[in-house]
Amino acid sequence: MALLPAVPAHADRVVARVSISEQVMHVYHHGQLMYEWPVSTARQGKITPTGDWRPQFLSRNHRSSRYNNAPMPYSVFYSGHYAIHGTDQISRLGRPASAGCVRLHPDNARVFFDMVRSEGMEQTRVIVVN
Repeated sequence: MALLPAVPAHADRVVARVSISEQVMHVYHHGQLMYEWPVSTARQGKITPTGDWRPQFLSRNHRSSRYNNAPMPYSVFYSGHYAIHGTDQISRLGRPASAGCVRLHPDNARVFFDMVRSEGMEQTRVIVVN
């Protein structure tokens, strides 16, 4: 298992750290690891961008305008049309399967969405690494 770089020492209350190579998201609250969840990032031919962002907006019952009105429950948009959100394709979690977003089990997406809403987008950081 590859080691992820240390969580940055900023004052963010919530940090979501997505590892594309491991297909996992670690969620930190006040610097403490709270959750480790399987994800699906971009399938072959698509891209999940790497970088460091603050969430831009939240959408509880979002539907994709790009992909046939696909459900994207508990969306936390962090870079343009890229979001962390729930999926109904639970069996595909843990391997690349999305068009670029970070997909989570809907229960986990709700927990993360509620954390971001509670602590504030300005106190949340999304970090995506290879």
